[in-house]
Amino acid sequence: MNNTKKAGRPKKFDRDEALLKAVEVFWKQGYEGASMKLLTDSMGINSPSLYAEFGDKHRLYLEAIDRYANDDGCAPLVALETEPDIEMAVRAFFEAAIDYSTHHASGARGCFLASCVATSAGHVDGTAEMLRAAIEATDTRITARFDVEKARGALPSDFPSSDQAKLLFDLRQGLVFRARAGFSRGQLLADIDKGVAAVMNPAVKSG
Repeated sequence: MNNTKKAGRPKKFDRDEALLKAVEVFWKQGYEGASMKLLTDSMGINSPSLYAEFGDKHRLYLEAIDRYANDDGCAPLVALETEPDIEMAVRAFFEAAIDYSTHHASGARGCFLASCVATSAGHVDGTAEMLRAAIEATDTRITARFDVEKARGALPSDFPSSDQAKLLFDLRQGLVFRARAGFSRGQLLADIDKGVAAVMNPAVKSG
């Protein structure tokens, strides 16, 4: 009898999964604190493979930012865009931001862009431009949602879509910043009503 066991196939390298693991390391450790050992251990590859697939640490970091900004970081936007009622959509945006910031599967708190990328924007080449692009893209998507509601009559025709989009984003950043500091989900949810009111009822400009 042949007792020789058949060798199992080597696990296929999942590039996207490895990139998400890199995001988690950078998120928790920051750019400087993310050593090559931490990155390779988390990503399940050795150093030569990392360099061959992603280039150096700097290029990996930029790709991680792009991956996050174009997928994982969009949960609040998806909530805003899929809830039919605009006021409930704004509330869902805040709730998604709070849930994501306090219960991320990796254990990281806050937001990768705000917690890590923003702190490296001044000294890691390319990050400031990517951060600005991510913010502008978010402003554009929120503005578009408000414009749709204006067109269908759910918001007044003079509703300042662009201004309120920026306000919504900035209020979200305040929530994720507090989450990073350790404020609980319950504490953050308690402020949602004020945020929704501020976004939905812009102050009347005098003139």
